[in-house]
Amino acid sequence: MNERRHGPLTMHFLNALIIFGVFINCINGIPWTQEKLTHRAATLTAGEIRSALAHTDLDQMWQRDLTPLLVTRYPGTAGSLAVQQHIKATLGSLEAGWNVTEDSFESQTPYGPLTFTNLIATLDPSAKRRLVLACHYDSKYYPPQWHGREFQGATDSAVPCAMMLELARALDQELKTQKSSSPDLTLQLLFFDGEEAMFQWTATDSLYGSRHLAQRMEGTPHPAGATDTNLLHGIDLFVLLDLIGAPGPRFGSQFSSTSRWLTRLQHIERRLHSMGLLVDHPSNVQYFWPNMPVGFVEDDHVPFLNRGVRILHLIPTPFPSVWHTFDDNEENLDRSTIQNLNKILQIFSLEYLNARPINPQNPQNAP
Repeated sequence: MNERRHGPLTMHFLNALIIFGVFINCINGIPWTQEKLTHRAATLTAGEIRSALAHTDLDQMWQRDLTPLLVTRYPGTAGSLAVQQHIKATLGSLEAGWNVTEDSFESQTPYGPLTFTNLIATLDPSAKRRLVLACHYDSKYYPPQWHGREFQGATDSAVPCAMMLELARALDQELKTQKSSSPDLTLQLLFFDGEEAMFQWTATDSLYGSRHLAQRMEGTPHPAGATDTNLLHGIDLFVLLDLIGAPGPRFGSQFSSTSRWLTRLQHIERRLHSMGLLVDHPSNVQYFWPNMPVGFVEDDHVPFLNRGVRILHLIPTPFPSVWHTFDDNEENLDRSTIQNLNKILQIFSLEYLNARPINPQNPQNAP
């Protein structure tokens, strides 16, 4: 075997490259994996907020995205496949240029082996850091011989999925610009399959998709070619949306490490309220409660949390009264709440990404 040895000049050059690489990866004295801890979001002006929200439309979201999702869609069904196709087609039609991949796998369930498919949409896969928005698109399985009814799972979790698609569509131009101007920070959307237990919630009969994807991400080097960092290191903040769409939600704080981002959502809610941009939102209504600690909830964030990912779990306390009943349907959704949360989440995402709208409306109204 021939062994190649480096001469003194070559070694000096290699050492210089290593030192330079460490310098590049330690902007402001911290590694890129720690930048999430000190990340500062932008604050949009009133004019920029109005411009950013000019393209979000609840009626269109309802027709384009929510209605196609309100079908029986537990893993392996025709409804599940149709929802997958809808999500991929929607994101694929946008100018921002989303990279959409599938994470398909087979897992044993109480009813035998089933195929599950997660969908991963990344605005810029080459970016080191990601703001992640996540939800599950599967619906809970109810054997027809037991009930003879179809479970829509409107809040659980058709609405969160529709909200994420609406965000991508309404902010298409802003995200397109952000993609080209911010190479180190991007947005990623995760649509999990198999969150619901097929029979009874256990460690193995639940969270099929998120358990698989978290493990897969942990084993995937990031950036490409890295030897000591993986895709999980690239997640700045993992925002999980679940059980959204009922009236009067209250989102409390489960994790002190991300309470400042819940506080930011609270501030955005107040700003939009003061601008008259929220519907049926009197002064005594408040969605986000960063000072209200809530109990731990097992959900799709757990496999990521257990691997050190920072979590912001947006699930109301208490759960909607229709949870896991056949009344979790379109009729019991609150349109105003969904519209307001759409706006708040869209502004939160833009500000986190430091993305500003093009040609703000009414700039004279900006503070």
